[in-house]
Amino acid sequence: MKEGWSRANRERFDSILETVMGTLPRELLRLLDEAPLIVDDLPSAELLKSMGLDPAEDDLCGLHSGFSLMERSVSHSGELPEQIQIFRQGILDSAGGWDETVDEDGEAMGGEAAVEREIRITVLHEIGHHFGLSEEDLERLGYA
Repeated sequence: MKEGWSRANRERFDSILETVMGTLPRELLRLLDEAPLIVDDLPSAELLKSMGLDPAEDDLCGLHSGFSLMERSVSHSGELPEQIQIFRQGILDSAGGWDETVDEDGEAMGGEAAVEREIRITVLHEIGHHFGLSEEDLERLGYA
């Protein structure tokens, strides 16, 4: 369900993101001084391919790039700094879209509350990677 990313849709998404960020503990927000949060509409096709994902089929909600706190060493000086990216389209798709609806199993999906929840999960998931948590760790914690 590819959405057009008009200025109004970006502002709507970014307003929800600001709400989420305003609820996170200050200690976590300070981490974003080291690993800035970058918000894009979509990942590039090249990025998806490099991750083994099909640009025509797969969405990506977020990505932590660089070395986690657990991996850092002096041998990494001169490397690109780490960053956290989130992708509006992947998050919106995972949330079920802007409109509240019901899936084929009768489960509620979509709407701003679902988008907010997916943004929170994605941001905390990528911050978890900053701390060196694996996909399995994050799934166990409910952030996958």
